[in-house]
Order: sequence, then structure tokens, then C-alpha cells
Amino acid sequence: MRHRKAKNRLSKPSDQRRALLRSLTTELFRHGRIITTEARAKALRESADHMVTLAKQALAAQGSPRALHARRQAEAFILDGEVCRQLFVEIAPRFQERAGGYTQIYKTEPRRGDNAPQALVSLIEG
Repeated sequence: MRHRKAKNRLSKPSDQRRALLRSLTTELFRHGRIITTEARAKALRESADHMVTLAKQALAAQGSPRALHARRQAEAFILDGEVCRQLFVEIAPRFQERAGGYTQIYKTEPRRGDNAPQALVSLIEG
């Protein structure tokens, strides 16, 4: 039985899955949109939305220990410091009034070679 096992494992061990999601999230914030497989896109949506939520919490609690904790959590997950700065300075203020759902997934044509279903993941226009 797989009761209460909702996480998509992406056919990878947990350390590889975490590294994959970290790199996909970093590249999404760096470029604004990326193309990947549908399964990875759906798994990426959760981690990307969580990072935007952390950045919004830091903006709301400016100057408090809570803001510092949220920033450190985001910096521990995102691989590039410049991308993390961009998340807190440029991306989070765009979504200040939005309650959630910061990414969109568009299905595209299957990948050439193995016919894997592809998707374009993008940050919505706040």
C-alpha cells in the first residue's frame, strides 16, 4: 500500500532527487522558464512555490529573526547566491498580493528520441 506517500520519487534515490529539484528550481528562477519532462515539472512546482513563499515571508517580516531564518532556508536550497538575491529582491515583490500558484506548466510536444512528454514551466506574470 502507498497510503500517505504522495511525493513523486522520479525514479531516483532521495539525494539525487533533491539535487535535481534544487538545480531545476535554481534554473527556473535564473531564466524565468525552463523545459523539462512533465513529471519533473510537477515535482518542481512544489519546491519553486515554497521558495517564493519563503521570500514573501522574509519581505513581510523585514528586520526580524523570522526574515533571516526564511532567507537562510532559501539560500540553503538554491544553488546560486545571485539567483537567491534575485528571488528576494525582484521575484517575491511581484507576488506579494498573490496567495499561491506562482508557476504555470504548459505541455509541449514529446521529446525527440525517447518520446517523453515535455512541459514548459514558467513563473507567472505577477
